[in-house]
Amino acid sequence: MRLLVATPLSIVLDRGDVAGIRAEDETGAFGILEGHADFLTALSISVITWRNHDGALHHLAVSGGMLEVQDGHVVRVATREAVADDDLERLQSEVLSAFRRRSEVERTARTDAQRLYLAALRQIQRLLRATPANATPGGRAP
Repeated sequence: MRLLVATPLSIVLDRGDVAGIRAEDETGAFGILEGHADFLTALSISVITWRNHDGALHHLAVSGGMLEVQDGHVVRVATREAVADDDLERLQSEVLSAFRRRSEVERTARTDAQRLYLAALRQIQRLLRATPANATPGGRAP
């Protein structure tokens, strides 16, 4: 089976000797073996683990993304960030924590921007209500 992991800037991983894959989406962990049905899912911030045909385990942390199984032998992952490291403990303790912190900061920034946008719309609406319908742009009635 082939495993291909890409970010917007690079191909992080392209392996053709994969015997099995373990990944995680919002519903929990799942496994993929050769011959798996076509499949598409949104990944959580998690670690993807794969086993080579020689039995060696490898790991890759992803900051979410999309995983697609095609024709039972090609697995593609598109993610914003990915870090490959065979030290699973380091990936789980350091890398995933950093991904989660960054995700929370981004979520907070989006929420704050949305609040500012809505406040600006409310202010514009209040100003429009306060302006008489027959007023000119200069503020003087005709």
